[in-house]
Amino acid sequence: MTIYKAPLDDMRFVLHDLFRAEATLTPLAGGEGHTRDLLDAVLEEAARFNEQVLAPLNASADAEGCHFDKATATVTTPKGFREAYRTYVEGGWAGLTMPEAMGGQALPEVIGVAMKEMLDSANLAWGNYPLLSQGAAHALQLHGDDWQKDVFLKPMVEGRWCGSMCLTEPQAGSDLGLLKTRAEPAGDGSYRVTGTKIFITAGEHDLTENIVHLVLARLPDAPAGSRGISLFVVPKFKVARDGKMGERNAVAAGAIEHKMGIHASPTCVMNFDGAEGWLIGQPHKGLFGMFTMMNAARLAVGVQGIGLAERGLQNSLNYARERLQGRALSGPVQPDKPADPLLVHPDVRRMLLTQRAIVEGGRALMLYAALQLDIEERAADEAARAKAGELVAFLIPIVKGVLTELAQESVKEAVQIYGGHGYITENGVEQFVRDARIITLYEGTTGIQAMDLLGRKIMQLKGAGLRHFLEEIGGFCQQHAGDALLGEFVAPLGKAAKEWQALTMALAERAQANPEELGAAAVDYLYYSGYVALAYMWARSVAAAEGSTQSAFKQAKRDTARFYFARMLPRCAVHRAAIEAGVASIPSIG
Repeated sequence: MTIYKAPLDDMRFVLHDLFRAEATLTPLAGGEGHTRDLLDAVLEEAARFNEQVLAPLNASADAEGCHFDKATATVTTPKGFREAYRTYVEGGWAGLTMPEAMGGQALPEVIGVAMKEMLDSANLAWGNYPLLSQGAAHALQLHGDDWQKDVFLKPMVEGRWCGSMCLTEPQAGSDLGLLKTRAEPAGDGSYRVTGTKIFITAGEHDLTENIVHLVLARLPDAPAGSRGISLFVVPKFKVARDGKMGERNAVAAGAIEHKMGIHASPTCVMNFDGAEGWLIGQPHKGLFGMFTMMNAARLAVGVQGIGLAERGLQNSLNYARERLQGRALSGPVQPDKPADPLLVHPDVRRMLLTQRAIVEGGRALMLYAALQLDIEERAADEAARAKAGELVAFLIPIVKGVLTELAQESVKEAVQIYGGHGYITENGVEQFVRDARIITLYEGTTGIQAMDLLGRKIMQLKGAGLRHFLEEIGGFCQQHAGDALLGEFVAPLGKAAKEWQALTMALAERAQANPEELGAAAVDYLYYSGYVALAYMWARSVAAAEGSTQSAFKQAKRDTARFYFARMLPRCAVHRAAIEAGVASIPSIG
């Protein structure tokens, strides 16, 4: 059995000391009440729910998994999941960040992300049910008709209904231009949707009375490719325009996948056989709604990485403190005992500091991105909203792509500290490795995130978000240029930022001559960007921690930042070399 204690001290530090969240949030529209006291109260309640309700179910639910009844095409969730969901709904968590007009609490996204990190640490598989529902609800909020919001969105915000995202098909994985699901007009304003979707998280389950599927499909007159995709809302049980729920719709799960991890989260094959659905938005414009869902989900998946890494760190640190193994190279630290704790060994400390650097730096980066979301959605100043939006668009592939990859490294180190005891099921940490493997794949693989960053956010959008981010880094470095306490971080950060800019410009020039250079460089460019972004978070964290009255906390931040700058930021050199090697270093394979 693994332990979990919500990292409230570090969350409060990031929100209040690092980012001054209250000062940012309270001037925003509807933010008058988003004070430090309120944010802290929500964090404490979230910690209680996740520690006491969800965390104890993590291992047992993984062992039990979901049950699929082929005869009835129904999924039963593991023991305790329905009760946990009922507690979640009663606590008002389902509508935490949704508008009050829809029955939500209208709290800022940054507190929603903090809550989600705890949820993913406590029980990642359980967290997939509300994750997909929130993505679908956000798409309906932005793109649905008024009657669709009233009929479908309100019950989702209340938590009575859940949502799913039905995008992928057997022949069309990441290439949505190949999808074949079709939608025929029924003559009464509705459509009949027919096709098969795969890898649909929470496409069928027993937690709610209805499931609202958001489905990509083609109309009869749709142009070929991704330009011919429309978005439809297709409920499990039919829903009339007045909100009355009717008979079972012609949509059902055909199977659930047997997977490496997240066993308690059903990954479904969904069959639509002329199911009643309603068009969301304009015909052939479904990609707008899809990207709304995908961006929300991509940020959420990056949060999953930090959630898993946090729990892995807590358990491996606890184990390293207690496990006696060998002697310190400089002589016994505990001569009265048969051996010293694992912590005396430099390599064990290296692994623990790697985890801490990833977890705490990643937490700062994802909460920074979430705070930009709040500014984009609520700021009165149009220019401030536009800038925040460009920053969010730029940061999402980094948060999703880099933090999920680094989470693999982090949980791997947790198992490594346990040694053979980490490989067996009994101690629980091997589950983190299995669960973490999917997060680099769903909602777009690392390569897709890399091409989104380099191909779209840098090349197509002229690097607007990168410019803002580099300006911010430059301003920080200039502000602290003469600060003796920060000099060891400011100088290498400033150098890395300038190199990042030069590397981007050089790569853009090479890509003009040969577009294949983008594909060859993209993943290394993504990593490079992530490591510099995390360096900025760590430098800012040291600066913010200087005001802390807790000397141990302050020293831990400085020590971890030093470790990051000495041992992890230099990884940029390897990625720069790979980028500069170009597409010529990647020959064809016959």
